[in-house]
Formats: sequence, C-alpha cells, structure tokens
Amino acid sequence: MMQTNFWVSKKVLITGHTGFKGSWLSLWLQHLGADVYGYSSSLPVSEPHLYGIAQVSKNMDSMYGDILDYERLQIFIQKIQPEIIFHLAAQPLVRESYIEPIATFSTNVMGTVHLLEAARHTESVRLVINVTTDKCYENSSNSLLGFIEKNPVGGSDPYSASKACSEIVTTAYERSFYTNSSKLLSSARAGNVIGGGDWATDRIIPDIIRSITNKQPLNIRYPQAIRPWQHVLDCLNGYLLLAQKMWESGEKYIGSWNFGPGESSIISVAQLIEECNKYLGNKLEVLYESDTQPYEATTLVLNSEKAEKLLNWGIELPVKQSIEWTMDWYRNYMSNSLNDLTLRQISNYEKIKAARLS
Repeated sequence: MMQTNFWVSKKVLITGHTGFKGSWLSLWLQHLGADVYGYSSSLPVSEPHLYGIAQVSKNMDSMYGDILDYERLQIFIQKIQPEIIFHLAAQPLVRESYIEPIATFSTNVMGTVHLLEAARHTESVRLVINVTTDKCYENSSNSLLGFIEKNPVGGSDPYSASKACSEIVTTAYERSFYTNSSKLLSSARAGNVIGGGDWATDRIIPDIIRSITNKQPLNIRYPQAIRPWQHVLDCLNGYLLLAQKMWESGEKYIGSWNFGPGESSIISVAQLIEECNKYLGNKLEVLYESDTQPYEATTLVLNSEKAEKLLNWGIELPVKQSIEWTMDWYRNYMSNSLNDLTLRQISNYEKIKAARLS
C-alpha cells in the first residue's frame, strides 16, 4: 500500500510533464507533498490542454527544452538534484509515427538514452522509471492472451518499434551502468489510458469530445479493435507504487512491469463509444473510414499478475466507472475550477483505494 507520507519532500523530476499523463502525475505528486520538477520540450500542441487548464505549473519548477538537447537536460538535472525520475517524454501517437518516423525514433530512443545517461551522472538520483507502453511487445498474432513481462519486444509500426527500442535501451543501461551502483532502473508498461484533460490527436476520447463540441461526425478507423481501457489514475498509481517499492526494497523491484486492467475492462472501440454516449447524453454520428489505414494491432492485452502480487496494485476504477469519471471531467471542462475538479478526482481515487486495502 502506498504510504501517504512517503512522497513528502521527495525531489521528483517528470520528463514530459506537460502532457496528459505527465500533468496528472505532476498534480498527484504535488498533492502528496513532493517537490516536483518538470522537463518538457514545450507546452502541449493541443488546445486546450490539461497542463494549462488545471494550473499544473503553479506549484512546480519547470524547464522547457528538447529531450535530445543533452547538455541542457544534464545541466537542469544537475541543478535540481532529483531523487526520483519518471521519464514520460515521448512522441506518443501511432499515426504520427508514420508521418514523422525519424522524429519518433529520435525522441523515443535517443531521448531515453539522454535521460538515463544524465541520471547516472547525477549523484542524487536513486531511481528512474522509464514509462513505455503495452505496444512495445511483438504482437504479430493479435492474441487475447495477455502479454507478460518476459515476452519479446518488437513493433510493426514506427511508434511501437521505437518503444521496444526504448525498452532495450533501458535493459542495457540497467545491466551496464546501474547494476552494482547506488541507482535503480525499471520500466513501466501501460495501455489505453483515459481520463479528463486529454486532447491529443487520434485518440478516441478526445475525438469524441471534439465531435460533440464541433457538432461533426466521429470518424472511426477500427471499431472492433480490442483494447484494455483504464483510467489514468489506475495507471499512475502503479508508477507511484513501483517507485516506492524500489526506494524501500531495492533490486527486488527493478525490471519491467505491466499495468493493465483485467478482462472486464477489455472492450471494443465501438463499445467504448456506446458507453460514452450514455454519460454525455448526446448521439454521435459515427462514420467508419473505408480508406486503407496504417497498420495498428487489432487486439492488445496485458497480463499484470506480477504487479498485482508484488506491488499489491489493482484496478480501482472498472471500465464503466473510468468512463463516467472521464465524461464528468469533460462536462465541466469549460468551468474555472478544473484544478479543483482534477484534485478532487485524485482524492476520491485515494479513498476508493484505501477502502479496498483496509
């Protein structure tokens, strides 16, 4: 169980802190009393964005710079002397990786190298968690059998392949430089995360919100694609638990970790849209794209027994409740109290988790 006082005054660096998950993680760590720092290339390209609406920057120090600018990154890390690093900076979109493969591989592979290299030369750093994705697994069969951490990594599209490479880099650094040192290194793999404040292009929930806001049809590429949907707080809870266990118990917790929901949360894109409609009170006009689309896996499932057994991690928000919380956030996103709403959802999540573990 995550101790509520563990994070008080811990110096935590989040790369990619202006993104969707980075913003939620920044707010949660602020809420837990950590001293939070962020390094990101810029403000999110989407407008609006959670980082601005929820006033994420108000209680943290940030540096804006390219993760590929090693000198700038190293100077910042040396200056702030963090103890814990969550590496989230990445190009996160599959379709964008087809358009910009060089940038995707550069950011996702060499960005990881730069972060791990800077961290290993910074005395204060005790642990690093590299956040990758469930798409890092070799998934040629589209099987419903959940991937375990020992399955081979790979990728049929530039994004997936770049994240598989990032995993290989992480393993190489752990074995070459972090083993027998004072530092610990792990990777965290999660899948299709939903929650309030995501406006990224080519993600289903933001696309639904844009369709309703703009009164336009929703274009869907793969309505029958199967995904294990989970709320962003369930995902981030895994990262926080893993960091705490690494800090307290050392090498037992290094390596790769899956954080994905169980079978009850595995539904198709079409089913997700149907559930969203129930909470939004709107009837979307859905159009199915008939043009040939870039390859994406149709089925992707994680086996998270390792995290469940060794971290006592579990899903606190089933898929329907995750959708309800997400839609509730978007119903309120035009108000001026999004910081309060976001923090309130974090507090409610903590209460649900505490009740399960008591």
